[in-house]
Order: sequence, then C-alpha cells, then structure tokens
Amino acid sequence: MIYLTQLRAQLERSFAPLACDCALTGDNSLTVKLYHPASGQVDLVVSGLSVANLRTPEAVVALIEELRYELESNSLHRSEKCKHKK
Repeated sequence: MIYLTQLRAQLERSFAPLACDCALTGDNSLTVKLYHPASGQVDLVVSGLSVANLRTPEAVVALIEELRYELESNSLHRSEKCKHKK
C-alpha cells in the first residue's frame, strides 16, 4: 500500500496546478479531492476508493487515469452548462 503523503504528492504532480487532499475513512476507504489552491474551488471529489487496491505502482497509475477521466468528464459537463446559459 502506498502512503497517503506519497499518493497526494503523486496526484499533485499528475494534476498540476491543482492541489490534492487524501483522507482515509474509518472503513479503510479513501477520499480524494482535487481543487485549485488559490481559490479553493473544488474540481473533483471521489470517495469510497479501496486502499487495498493501491498496493502497486500500476494500481496508482490506474487510479490517476480514472481520476483524469472523471475530471475531464466534469469539465466537459461544466463547459456545456456554461454554453447553455449564454
């Protein structure tokens, strides 16, 4: 299993300029929040991630790809909302 500080650093490198918070819950699941450090605006929060699945570097890379997909999906959805408001 990767340590939370290592995971957070790796996520911040992967999603720069966004900052990242990683929190472990009582049921041993992980919540990841990606946000803008200056404004505090949250771009993505994913909870219920299994810490047990993060035992290898490949698993962490897969998590990053999943988060990237979710982030891009959220960004596309947000930009479409903005288009409809105009």
